Amino acid sequence: MESQLSLPDLAVLIAYMAGVFGLGCWFSKKSGNTEEFMAAGRSLPGWAVGLSIFGTYVSSIGFLGNTGKAFGGNWSSWAFGLSLPVAAVIAVRWFVPYYRSSTEVSAYAHLEARFGPWARTYALVCYLLSQLARIGTILYLVALALAPLTGWDIRTIILLTGILVTIYTLVGGIEAVIWTDVVQSIVLIGGALLCAALILFGMPEGPGQLFTVAAEHEKFDLGGFSLKPATLFYKEPTFWMVLLYGFFINLQNFGIDQSFVQRYVTAKSDRDAKFSVWLGALLFPPVSAVFFFIGTGLFSLYQSSPELLDEVKAQVAETKLLQEGLPVTEASLAKTAASLEAADIGDKVLPHFIVNHLPVGVSGLLIAAIFAAAMSSMDTSLNSSATLWLCDIHKRYFRPRAEERESMRVLHLATLVFGVLGTLTALAMIRVKSALDAWWNLQGIFTGGVLGLFLLGMISKRAKNPQAIVAVSLGICLILWLALSQMSLWPAAWKSWANPFHTFMTIVFGTTSIVLTGAILTALKRPAPSKPSSTSSHPTP
Repeated sequence: MESQLSLPDLAVLIAYMAGVFGLGCWFSKKSGNTEEFMAAGRSLPGWAVGLSIFGTYVSSIGFLGNTGKAFGGNWSSWAFGLSLPVAAVIAVRWFVPYYRSSTEVSAYAHLEARFGPWARTYALVCYLLSQLARIGTILYLVALALAPLTGWDIRTIILLTGILVTIYTLVGGIEAVIWTDVVQSIVLIGGALLCAALILFGMPEGPGQLFTVAAEHEKFDLGGFSLKPATLFYKEPTFWMVLLYGFFINLQNFGIDQSFVQRYVTAKSDRDAKFSVWLGALLFPPVSAVFFFIGTGLFSLYQSSPELLDEVKAQVAETKLLQEGLPVTEASLAKTAASLEAADIGDKVLPHFIVNHLPVGVSGLLIAAIFAAAMSSMDTSLNSSATLWLCDIHKRYFRPRAEERESMRVLHLATLVFGVLGTLTALAMIRVKSALDAWWNLQGIFTGGVLGLFLLGMISKRAKNPQAIVAVSLGICLILWLALSQMSLWPAAWKSWANPFHTFMTIVFGTTSIVLTGAILTALKRPAPSKPSSTSSHPTP
């Protein structure tokens, strides 16, 4: 595949990448100790932290993934963002004050105090696995965008992007992450608005044609509002299903996700920390709507211009044949292209449009926006994962009194290791049909149990270690069944025992089962008899 990127576009993209890389490395002088590397000296303004939270939410998963979902389907996934303000209310009222009152940087230290070391370690393992899945999805999606531009192989782009982000995150720490996120969030918003405008006014028969074609194919549909049990949790996601799924995921993000908790700690005051939550929560829904509008607009444009649809199908067909090691002939291309549906090419349409149908210079800017989305989220995952490795593993189990120099070495090494593992995960995702669906499924598997344990500790004050262990064990079994029984590896003989619910319900049912099981076991336990009052004249502490 030859490069389709003009010299001006290439100059814009390289200048942006170099600028972000330089900005990240510049903060190396401000990350010389663990407090600065992990918490930025607890001195950052709320607006900067808020834009960083927003950037973490979006990533290339939001830009390319949601655009692809809207092209191949409808707006049903947009309801996910509508749950953010509700979760933000809970975060501002309970989560932010709780974490700000602690000297701990780790989001999971309190779980050890509540239920024991096993709870902290369990949450840590789930978080690290979810971050590897997140990094892999992000790198894969940005590689899809850059491959048709540069003519490079997707694997090469994944490797180069992974190396670039890993280096500046390793050097600059959390302050580099947040300030580069600020720049990247601004570029991302500007690029998305520009892209939406170009599509709207680029329709062959004017802007009205976009809405006409989209309405004919029900592209603005939110997934249906039926509350009937037969349709509420099954098959295609309804509005209520996505809203409920989004509430649980966003509650998990604000309440126990190290990426967010660590940002609360970096804010210079409680007021700034709360403002950052509101800024990120209120900014995401309208910006994500722009992403969905871009996908819908592209569908209308490509339906109105069949030659454009044939072009992108031919490119996707060629890529598919090369990845499968099959010969690329005129007949094989035609056959493969004819078999492709809208959902199969959803993630690839936006890059195709940017490369082939935008003015010189503008293509580079929009690719920089997609690249910004990827970098903004990957650097967050790397820094937070390294922070947890130091706090929850190295200092907790191996070297509790590790000196500053040793701790910094651990942070740097952990950042490097997670960068490598995340990059390898991205390479493994190349054959995934829909990157957004894959990420949401993995997120539900890895986080459902942790959120349930966290809520059990908050809601049931009497719940102790035995009840928590039993509840989490049953919850994990349920989550594994819900997830694995819908995969191809599930034995055909057990088909009647497969999960009939939509995959979005995995985290909902998993979390709820842990909370209810723990609460019931606690209620069944008889309270310990009260001890007789001491006759000592000294008060009991």
